[in-house]
Amino acid sequence: MAMPATVSSSSGITSFAFSRSANSSEPKVSQIGSLRLLDRVHVTPMSLNQSGKRSSVKPLNAEPKTKDSVIPLAATVVAEIAEEVEEVVEKIEDFEQLAKNLENASPLEIMDNALEKFGNDIAIAFSGAEDVALIEYAHLTGRPYRVFSLDTGRLNPETYRFFDAVEKHYGIRIEYMFPDSVEVQGLVRSKGLFSFYEDGHQECCRVRKVRPLRRALKGLRAWITGQRKDQSPGTRSEIPVVEVDPVFEGLDGGEGSLVKWNPVANVEGNDVWSFLRTMDVPVNTLHAAGYVSIGCEPCTRAVLPGQHEREGRWWW
Repeated sequence: MAMPATVSSSSGITSFAFSRSANSSEPKVSQIGSLRLLDRVHVTPMSLNQSGKRSSVKPLNAEPKTKDSVIPLAATVVAEIAEEVEEVVEKIEDFEQLAKNLENASPLEIMDNALEKFGNDIAIAFSGAEDVALIEYAHLTGRPYRVFSLDTGRLNPETYRFFDAVEKHYGIRIEYMFPDSVEVQGLVRSKGLFSFYEDGHQECCRVRKVRPLRRALKGLRAWITGQRKDQSPGTRSEIPVVEVDPVFEGLDGGEGSLVKWNPVANVEGNDVWSFLRTMDVPVNTLHAAGYVSIGCEPCTRAVLPGQHEREGRWWW
C-alpha cells in the first residue's frame, strides 16, 4: 500500500517516490503527514465520580476499542493521497511529453499553445526588459492574454515609463503586484534602505519580489516567463519550453497545480533583439545605456562589452 509521496527534483522536473514501513507492508496509521488519524476517531468522554477522579465504569453506549475503526480510515486516507499523487505524476509526464513535442517549435507556436490551453487562467510575467517580446508574441496570436508585473517600489524611472508605453502600444492594462507595506516598513526600519549591500539581497528580494510573485501565481493555473537557457548557464541551461512548475503553486494549490511556459527558452538574446527591432516593439531606454538585465535600480547596472548580461545584477 502506497504511503505519502516524497518530492525531489531532477532537471527541473518533479519526481515522486513512495515509502513503506520497514517491518510491514501496511502503513503506519498513527499519523499521515499533518493528519493524525486517531484525532478523527469518535471518543466518548468519561464520567467523573464525586471524588473528581475518572470513573472506571464505561458509558452504556461505549464502543469497544479496537483497531477495526482505525484501519479502514487509514486505508481511505492513504488511497486518497495515492490517487492525488498519481494525478500529479500523470500531469508531469504529460507536460514532459509536450515539452519534447514543442522543443523545436517557434516562440509564437509555443505562446499560441499556452494561451489556447489555459485561456484566462494564464498570464505573462513581464519584468520591464527584453521580455516585452512575450507580449508581442501573445499579440500576434490574436488571442486574449493577461500580463502581470512586480512593482517592487525600487524600479528605475525609465522602467515605469516603459510600462506606460507598453500599455499604450498594445492597449492593455498590466496587473501590478506590490509588496506588503507592513513587511517593507519592518525591513527598512530595522535594517535601513540599503541593507542588501551588507547582508545580501535575499531578504529584500523575498519581501519585494518572491512573496508578491507567489500571490500572483496563486490566482493562476499557468504562467509565461522570458527565461532563456543562455541567460545563466549555471542555473537555466536545462529550462524546457514547458514544465510543471517545481517551485510555485497555482490556483488549486499543492504540487503540480501550476504550469510554467518558457517560449523563448531556446532562443538566444541576439535573436530576441532582432525580433524586437523587426517588429518595431517599444523597449526600455535603459538598454541603450548598456543595461542588459534590468531589475531594481539599486541592484542593476550597465555591463561592459564582453561581460555576461547577468553580471549587471547583484555584483557586490
